[in-house]
Amino acid sequence: MSAAFNVNPGASEPDAALARGASGSQHSAQAAPKARRKRSQVVRACDWCRKHRVKCDNHYPCSNCANRGGECSNETMKASSLPLAYREIDRLRLKVQELERELQDERAREVPSNHQYTLASSSLSPPELHDTSEYGDPSRINAWGGVRMSTARSPHQTWYGPSSLFFFIGRINNFLSGTLKQPHSADHMLLDSSSRRLHEPTATLEDGPSQDHPRQPMEHPAPKATYLSPTQEEYFLDLFWQSYHTALFPILDEAAFKAHYRSLWTASGNTRRPSALVDIVVAMCMQYGMSMLPAVKQQVFEDNSDAAIAGRWHYRRSQTLLARELESPTVSTLQCHLLCCIYLCCGSFQNMADSACGLAVRAAYMLGLHLDPPPTMPQREREMRRRLWWALYVLDSKIGMKLGRPFLLPHLSNATPALPGDHLEAALESGSNFAPLGDNVTWLSFNLQQSKLFQTARTVHTAFYDRTPNVDEGQTIWDDQQALASHAQFIGPYMQRLGAWAAGVPLALRTKRQNGGVPFSTDGSALDIEQFAPVWLQRQRLLLELMYHHLSANLYRPFISFGPAPPSPAAEEAATKCALHAMAVTKITHQVLSTSEILAGWHEAFQLQWNAAMTLVGFVLSRLHGGPSTAEAREAIDLSVAVFDVFSDSFSVATSAAKIMRDLGGKIDFLMQQQQQQQQQQQQAGNLSGRLTEATTGQRVTALASSQGVDNGFSIPEMTSELKSWDGALNVDELTAASMQNVFDMAFAVDEWSNLDSLWPGMDQMMPEEYVLG
Repeated sequence: MSAAFNVNPGASEPDAALARGASGSQHSAQAAPKARRKRSQVVRACDWCRKHRVKCDNHYPCSNCANRGGECSNETMKASSLPLAYREIDRLRLKVQELERELQDERAREVPSNHQYTLASSSLSPPELHDTSEYGDPSRINAWGGVRMSTARSPHQTWYGPSSLFFFIGRINNFLSGTLKQPHSADHMLLDSSSRRLHEPTATLEDGPSQDHPRQPMEHPAPKATYLSPTQEEYFLDLFWQSYHTALFPILDEAAFKAHYRSLWTASGNTRRPSALVDIVVAMCMQYGMSMLPAVKQQVFEDNSDAAIAGRWHYRRSQTLLARELESPTVSTLQCHLLCCIYLCCGSFQNMADSACGLAVRAAYMLGLHLDPPPTMPQREREMRRRLWWALYVLDSKIGMKLGRPFLLPHLSNATPALPGDHLEAALESGSNFAPLGDNVTWLSFNLQQSKLFQTARTVHTAFYDRTPNVDEGQTIWDDQQALASHAQFIGPYMQRLGAWAAGVPLALRTKRQNGGVPFSTDGSALDIEQFAPVWLQRQRLLLELMYHHLSANLYRPFISFGPAPPSPAAEEAATKCALHAMAVTKITHQVLSTSEILAGWHEAFQLQWNAAMTLVGFVLSRLHGGPSTAEAREAIDLSVAVFDVFSDSFSVATSAAKIMRDLGGKIDFLMQQQQQQQQQQQQAGNLSGRLTEATTGQRVTALASSQGVDNGFSIPEMTSELKSWDGALNVDELTAASMQNVFDMAFAVDEWSNLDSLWPGMDQMMPEEYVLG
């Protein structure tokens, strides 16, 4: 028997297996087979390999696609796994950093080194001026910019868009910080209004914010509320119909409101049942009525601090009652929201006013006011619903453009109600008894013209800011003068629409001018106020024209540029028009306050003047070297200080405005004086450079004469032919013989290679370093 089969038959099966394993081990050791190669892992096959069920690899193109000469999809699969994605992210990050360095180097080469101002947005602009985290198209938001500021008592910041005055103040602050070479806080250019001392109108006043916790809300409870007596309420309610009702929004039926007010009183006549609408009207009239009084006679019932928050306890009670109507709003609910928004605007609580406007918009939609009333509804009710909707449209437009935020109501749609009527029949059914003004003009015509004005202004505003500026990434429109010029040309035809609106205002709503001046123009002519016209009509005329100039100035304001490059002619013209409209607001307000009581205590007139004054400050700062209307704009700034001094007798915030304008006026004068000195030094340096060039030219002529063998005693005629053949800066035909002879005499008095110091000893100490030669 062969030894290969010599196996013990009695052995168990495990022993046999063990024997076979040992035999196999010996065989493996003898054979020593090669190690098995690890199979390459493919995260995902390309489309062609996956379709044909063949093995793919991680190459691009893969081996199969390379052999067949087809297109491979592996290029898009490089970062399909997490490690590959991390490596791809690192590679892209390094690439971005490299491109940013190249871009910065390129911009550094493009910026002129000898310019006075080098306000590059990437270096001096605060980060909040380039916000891109807001709603809408990021490229458009970035190109226009925005600003985050703490404009209230709270340290938290809120966002304001490019059309807002806060954003323009941020641009002024950025310019001053770079020009004065020191940090300049925008807080010094913000009004010390009630919103910066109180976190809401019904809070308790303090002496001032603490140093450790500035502008923090008060934690101790407010004092007990104080309300008016029946006689006092009657006094303030009478102010409403001659002020807000006629010169702002006719959204109340006077007859119906008075009937409702009488029904609230009990039989004893000492207690009035609660009403949100009556309380907010009383609060508004207290705010206005207290502001009309001189400061020494103002008596705010809970303290003697600020007339802008007078009536706050009635406002607070109105809000409490209004909260119960949120689920089932009525027309009265919408009226309350609108009036609350006006009260907050006059008190400088702009963010709270924006929120109140949002509540009014939702209530209007719940009531179906966005649809034109059906013909079956009585005409009186139809007109009231239209006036409510368009009052909300004007208020939303005013707040949106003022704060630079998106509008809450659509601009124009097929479902928009028709404009409110101003015909005699509508005026007779309005519930108020005002005599007609002739030529089919009634007391409601102001409301119609105001609605048309804001409709036109909003069209221009929307078209202007929805147009994406063509600027590089990371820049705003003020970093590219070409983009700014393009927008200046774009806005021209749109602004003609505002001019067409002004031309269509009825004569009864125009304030005449002295010496042949034109109403709604920027000719600076004095007003000719009609002496025997009702006060409400005079106020309507003035507010309509002031609002026109205000909106025009705001639409032109983006063309005030603080960049180093000179603006284009189109942008320069637009900026000048902005200043002219701002000056018109200042001159009109100053004359009216100085000669009448029409605008006394009117909060909106103060806010329009503050906007105009800051606009003029920015215009003059952008024209420190002089230019069209610069001197006149500087005088208008001083005139605005006089306006604020008059307003300070009505509102405490006006005192803050006057102080800010005086401080900015001093800085403007300093910078203008500095600019004039630099211009004089440059002019002197230019003259001195001309003298040096003249001397150098003489030396060149001396060298020419020596090379031609000309004796030192030569005369002008002998050198004429030689000089005419010389292609240099000196032209004999343009000089007299006497002046030329003097040049030659001075030239031959020294050696042709003499140093300039031999001509003017000590010149290297007298001249600036950049002009020293040799």
